[in-house]
Amino acid sequence: MSSAWLVDATRTPFGRLGGALAGVRADDLAALPIAALLARHPALDWAALDEVILGCANQAGEDNRNVARMAALLSGLPQSVPAVTVNRLCASGLEAIGQAARAIACGEAGLVIAGGVESMTRAPYVLAKADGAHARDQKLEDTTLGWRLVNPRMQAGYGIDSMTQTAENLAREHGIDRDSQDACALRSQQRAAHAQAQGWLAEEITAVHAPRGRETAVVQADEHPRADTTAAKLAALKPLLGHGTSITAGNASGLNDGAAAVLLASEAALARHGLEPLARVVGMASAGVAPRVMGIGPVPAIRKLLARTGLGLDDFDRIEINEAFAAQVLACTRALGLPDDAAHVNANGGAIALGHPLGASGARLALTAAYALRRHRERRALVSLCVGVGQGLALALERP
Repeated sequence: MSSAWLVDATRTPFGRLGGALAGVRADDLAALPIAALLARHPALDWAALDEVILGCANQAGEDNRNVARMAALLSGLPQSVPAVTVNRLCASGLEAIGQAARAIACGEAGLVIAGGVESMTRAPYVLAKADGAHARDQKLEDTTLGWRLVNPRMQAGYGIDSMTQTAENLAREHGIDRDSQDACALRSQQRAAHAQAQGWLAEEITAVHAPRGRETAVVQADEHPRADTTAAKLAALKPLLGHGTSITAGNASGLNDGAAAVLLASEAALARHGLEPLARVVGMASAGVAPRVMGIGPVPAIRKLLARTGLGLDDFDRIEINEAFAAQVLACTRALGLPDDAAHVNANGGAIALGHPLGASGARLALTAAYALRRHRERRALVSLCVGVGQGLALALERP
């Protein structure tokens, strides 16, 4: 089987809800990092690209009808290049990379662009069709995040806890107090600020020309980080679920807009096109957990991946666990035997600081890890995300 190599990667800045990228359609947003990859490799025969695979969690608005295909065409790729959209909710971008790597490993592809996109700002409201004439019980549903058009059998069998409630469930069941969560959130902001100051985040980012009224603004940096965050400011925030709970807007990820794209190649394609690899995809594994504690999903996924690859947690120089909530990431790190403040876990900050545009986040974690391996001359990185409705996904990378 051929090894799958991550060759190049880039992403847009991540915008806040209603922020700098609010005027950019999801399909246009997804096209931008793909177009950037094309511009970086002008000598590459892009007609030889076997597939574009993009993750997207919503697909209810301008990201509908196979947003990967729309983005591929809008990016300037030849129309002969096929494209497919995949959905593993929050881990969709990482799922796309894993599927690309598997196609390459099986010999069914030599060159693939994978990644993901989400415009949470532009997620529409939807209204189901009426069951009959003169129906008056229709409900307008917000597609930005969480459950909608719920199956009553699903609600009866598994519950429909909100994302915030799933994090509160973990906090309560794992004994994760508010102070620990706020400390985790502060570390995320501080580490992101440090990475931004060092220029490490800029290495990942392709600037976006976004409409702003009658003007066009050049967006070059993530909009979500709050460099002025302090422990006192975090402690002053009210819990989202009321008195006696611990999840706040400060220790949770945001609602964001963004896209990312990664170029993967087989060993033969590396040689044929003269490409230099960043990292090899070692493997990927997924696991299911109870929906009400969906945030613990990375733990069984990571354990399955370690068993499959024969590696141990100590074999990884860098670990990225998506910060959907501080309570969620702490539940995972503690279950894995890692200290709350482990320096190699989310070393450049996480989604609490940088933002979490659902379909793009997994690809962002993978490209952050790949660049960090090269920058710090480290060997291996582990990337994982929790997934709504109770799943986890993990992927391992190794520097050549």
